[in-house]
Amino acid sequence: MAGLLYRLGRFSARRHWLVIITWVVIMAVAGVTYTLFAGTISSSITIPNTKTSQVQDQLADKFPSANGGNGTLVFETTDGKRFSSAQQSEIDDFLTGLEDLDGVKGATSGFDTQRQLDDQRQEITDGREQIESGRAKIERGQEQLDARKAEAESGKEQIAAAQAQLDAQKAQAEAAGAAGAATPTAQAQAAAAQLQQAQAQIDAQREQLEAGEQQLADAQKTIDTNKQKLDNSEQELEQGSELLDLSKDIRFVSQDGNAAIGTVQFTTSTYEVPADTKTAIADDAESADIEGVEVSVSNDIAQGVPSILGPGEIAGVIIAAIVLLLMLRTVIGAAIPLISAVLGVGVASLAALSFSSLVEFISVTPVLGVMLGLAVGIDYSLFILNRHRTQLKQGMQVHESIGLANGTSGNAVVFAGATVIVALLALNITGIPFLGLMGSVGAVAVLFAILIATSFTPALLSIIGMRILRKKERTSIGDTGATRVPDKPMSTWRAVITLVAGVAVLGTIALPATQMRLGLPSGSSEAVESTQYQAYKTLEQEFGAGQNGPLLVVATLPESISKSDVTATEVTIGQAIAKNDDVEAVLPIGASKDRDIIAFQVKPAGGPDSVSTEELVKDLREQRVSTDDGSVSLGVAGNASANIDVSEKLSNVLPLYLVVVVGLSLIILIIVFRSFLVPITATAGFILSVLASFGGLTAIYQFGWLGSVFGVHDPAPILSFLPIIEIGILFGLAMDYQLFLVSGMREAYAHGASAKVAVQRGLHAGRAVVTAAAIIMISVFAGFIFSESSTIKPIGFGLAFGVLVDAFVVRMLLIPAAMHLLGKSAWWFPKWLDRIVPDVDVEGAKLERTHPTSGHEDTHTGAHALPVQPDANPHDAGHPPAHRA
Repeated sequence: MAGLLYRLGRFSARRHWLVIITWVVIMAVAGVTYTLFAGTISSSITIPNTKTSQVQDQLADKFPSANGGNGTLVFETTDGKRFSSAQQSEIDDFLTGLEDLDGVKGATSGFDTQRQLDDQRQEITDGREQIESGRAKIERGQEQLDARKAEAESGKEQIAAAQAQLDAQKAQAEAAGAAGAATPTAQAQAAAAQLQQAQAQIDAQREQLEAGEQQLADAQKTIDTNKQKLDNSEQELEQGSELLDLSKDIRFVSQDGNAAIGTVQFTTSTYEVPADTKTAIADDAESADIEGVEVSVSNDIAQGVPSILGPGEIAGVIIAAIVLLLMLRTVIGAAIPLISAVLGVGVASLAALSFSSLVEFISVTPVLGVMLGLAVGIDYSLFILNRHRTQLKQGMQVHESIGLANGTSGNAVVFAGATVIVALLALNITGIPFLGLMGSVGAVAVLFAILIATSFTPALLSIIGMRILRKKERTSIGDTGATRVPDKPMSTWRAVITLVAGVAVLGTIALPATQMRLGLPSGSSEAVESTQYQAYKTLEQEFGAGQNGPLLVVATLPESISKSDVTATEVTIGQAIAKNDDVEAVLPIGASKDRDIIAFQVKPAGGPDSVSTEELVKDLREQRVSTDDGSVSLGVAGNASANIDVSEKLSNVLPLYLVVVVGLSLIILIIVFRSFLVPITATAGFILSVLASFGGLTAIYQFGWLGSVFGVHDPAPILSFLPIIEIGILFGLAMDYQLFLVSGMREAYAHGASAKVAVQRGLHAGRAVVTAAAIIMISVFAGFIFSESSTIKPIGFGLAFGVLVDAFVVRMLLIPAAMHLLGKSAWWFPKWLDRIVPDVDVEGAKLERTHPTSGHEDTHTGAHALPVQPDANPHDAGHPPAHRA
């Protein structure tokens, strides 16, 4: 590889304009492909096949009319008074206007929704009064009917008595007739006629009474029917009342009447809504001219694509430029790494985003590529440039120096960059699409940084020629003087104290990480002046914290139920849900068309990123509700639920990724350093760096320590995918610094220095360039701490703090101390394994020995480089390689 890079460096030096024009053309092609094929970038983070996505799919199938995401707008009066009717009318008109936007299915005014809820509650009150009135009427009718029944019973008794009397008279008449003459007298006949007439009257009365009894029975039946209807109505009314009682704490207009919620329903899920649609809604809200009313949009609408370069990021690049200028003391030299890095970032970003129409990009993906591309691009170019300057000062000819710098330091750059690329690509093993894509895009950015550093940078160096050195340096070419190198090791006590104190400090910094919680940003994490933050705080203050993250709970029934059983089932399930801790309200949404699932909106007591809400989601998913038809299972969806699922899945894959990265670290370092203990100490140092970085993140962004310094006004859980991203990136960068420092120790030891002296020589040789590289990388990463995006801020801090700890504490203090204490055993390696393991020659030592320095006229400046006679064996003389001076 070193020989190939040497030839590439020589070619780039000789054909510098061809190389530069080629890269400009590549940049242009990437720009054209981006213009033609770039797609929409999503601001939301999703993972397929989670419990939330399964519930959403179920809803899409069973509730097609309700399919589509929702966005929230918050309206608040500026004077704190109740909305006037004119303001309400203007708000309704504003929401109606949003329905004309592409991707918007409809918009609902909070005034209408609140009015419906209030009307339903009033209907319950009116219904109860009507039932009481109807029951009173029924009771009065029953009393009248009972009186008539009593009269009928009395009539029946009178008829029975008259019948008995008549029957007695008939018996007497019959007895008298039997004892008298054979022929009845006129008097007897008259008596018989009277008896018949009396019997007819009694029969008529009896018929009339029976008819009355039938009427009474019909009347009783009517009363009983009406009473049953009233009982049914009362039951339905009470069930409706119970449902309304469950949702009494859900409001869409605040109790004081000074804040209202508007809801926008999209044609697709919130995650799939085009950024243009969300931007249009946010712009309309910002420009809404409703007198005395302020309009804010929630995070699910306003969370857009963060700017790639803001004031903080530019400040980071400026600091990097200042560091380069102080180190190289030449403007033109400081400009080369910056130009190279910007070109690499431009090509990588445009090339990657050209595929955004085919693959879903989340907003943080290109920003991460820019962040990495700038940091490593500057560093990698600096390593080659610094080696080239050193060789020129020793008298080497320009083109030869460029080739040799590319073959030695460039070889180290390729290897170091390859470790970063491998670590980033390993993110694909997590099985999480957006995380794998982030790693792939970051790997592309690092790849282009390597390609630019090993081709474009040599081309620029060729054009600049000897002007890369200051005038004073050009006049003293070849007169490098004696290079002082350490010839004494550090004291053992110093090594012990350094190691113990360093581990103790990093361990203390890492302690907060034991309480780290993972989550996704909510509106509370945004800038205080942002519309998302205003909306979040208004909802929290006027409607309760849970209004910022309502849960969608779906109850799956054992079998379909009848229409008449829907309300009763809703009450049973709703009351069971309400019994959970931290449930403030339950609002039934309705049953599916075939009535086999019922949906509810649940308002938790805590916000979307609170511990209580997380526990509530878990409890609801484990809960089983018993009904007359069997056991009912519950599923949970919604933004808060989705965030919990994403964080949980990332937490589950974090150990696997850490094992893979650590294992990879050990294998790579064993090959490079041909040692067992050096890789173990390097990996242990990497783990310390990562844990300390996690501790710092937790302390600042979750606990809120030093929040005013870093702009943390509302502490929240750590960004869910940050730990994995940071492990991957810091692994690669830690190996960079390990390589540039410890390989110098290995070379010094291999060329005769004692193991403990070799530690000092390697540290002395590499610390200047590593210090500059680390400061540059910290500056670039730190610039993103003050980004407007709540997603980018912690990433910038985590990487900046991680590099700070790893470079200046682990690599420059702990590793040298550990290497000193290990002594010769640090380089022990079995002979049989030494024969098997390939010699990668990371820094191109073999190439350096085959290309001695020589001087002749420089083709660019006309100056003559003074020849320098190479030392036949400089290492035997106690000097490290020239490029480490």
